[in-house]
Amino acid sequence: MNKRILCSLMAIAIAMASLAQGATRSPYSQYGLGVLSDQSQGFNRGMNGVGLALRKGNIVNTLNPASFSAIDSLTFLFDVGLSGQITHFKEGSASVNSKNASFEYAVGSFRLMRNVGIGFGILPYSNIGYDHSSTSLLDIAGNSVTETYSGSGGLHQLFVGAGWRIVPQLSLGVNVGYIWGTYSKSVISSNGNNSVINSLAKTYSANINNYSVEVGAQWQQKMTNQDNLTLGATIGIGHKLGADAKCSILNINSLTSTCDTTVMVASNPLATPMTYGVGAAWNHSEKLIVETDVTLQKWGSLDFPAYDEARGTYAPTSGLLKDRYKVNAGMDYVPAPMSQKYFNRVHYRMGAGFSTPYCRINGSDGPKELSLSAGLGLPLQNGWNSRGNMRPVLNISAQWTHASAPGLITENTFRINIGLTFNERWFAKWKID
Repeated sequence: MNKRILCSLMAIAIAMASLAQGATRSPYSQYGLGVLSDQSQGFNRGMNGVGLALRKGNIVNTLNPASFSAIDSLTFLFDVGLSGQITHFKEGSASVNSKNASFEYAVGSFRLMRNVGIGFGILPYSNIGYDHSSTSLLDIAGNSVTETYSGSGGLHQLFVGAGWRIVPQLSLGVNVGYIWGTYSKSVISSNGNNSVINSLAKTYSANINNYSVEVGAQWQQKMTNQDNLTLGATIGIGHKLGADAKCSILNINSLTSTCDTTVMVASNPLATPMTYGVGAAWNHSEKLIVETDVTLQKWGSLDFPAYDEARGTYAPTSGLLKDRYKVNAGMDYVPAPMSQKYFNRVHYRMGAGFSTPYCRINGSDGPKELSLSAGLGLPLQNGWNSRGNMRPVLNISAQWTHASAPGLITENTFRINIGLTFNERWFAKWKID
């Protein structure tokens, strides 16, 4: 057991190092705190990320901490995942492709005592990664100005949670996490003819270290001998992140060989929003699960730091963010979980979703997202856990996401997600006759 615990801690350490690398190439990640991450795991990626009402004993469902109380009493679950994606960007007649891969998460769960389960792990919160430029003419003499935009960073969460089944139908849970990360965004403007006459570089940065809290509840009601209905709800506590945001302006004139630097600091302007989620899942005979989730993030009530060109100030500004709504629906079907035939034990999944943006771009809403997904849960055999739902599972899914807004860049992303759930009997009691 000690070796397995050590391996779990090593996997989390590897995930922490890997999450520090950029997991996006989207120009939209330059706004707000970046592109918000999908915090689902391998088993529900094929269902397009639903999980607020999912309740099973052989999965680690971090989307609702109340689900930890359903963990099987004899097992320790550990789930790791990675993804690779190809994105096609299009603006007018111009288009370009980009690809990247990342180690996404490492989570685990086990039964602490009767009716109480524990979850832990590391998850991404947001990602920033972009590099693009544009050039325009200033006058008929051929003078031009080039603006180069680049950025990197993001936020990550290390969490521990607990779920408690108070009565057979009702479970409550809480996730408490440490959220941290840095970001750096720069805009470099240069103009001139044969040589650079003047360049202006603005760099926006912050270093964040704070906490996160989420509470959840699940109510499971038996409807018939073969059907259960589970209702789930979560609330994420929004709060200030306790980090100062910095704006550094560097003005270089190559003709006079002068360089002016200005540094402005906005005090504690960054925050996470209050988040509300509800979901409903129908489970038929442990063969078919159908779920729908709705989530609201109250970004619109938050300010975000911005530089005011006219006033020459850097301060929290309202109207840059807006409330984000997200609706997902998905299903999981396994023909016969206890069958001796392999393909009868495979999980077949599919899902769809729609979300609105949380950032405004030049006074207009950012891109809306439409997504479709499909996946498989492939049970793996080993010499110890070879029966029932105790098998390790390889989860593979594909997802297509379309992001667009009038007059802005259109993104089409094809993503492959791979997750491996280890299901080990750590707490079995041996008997010798």
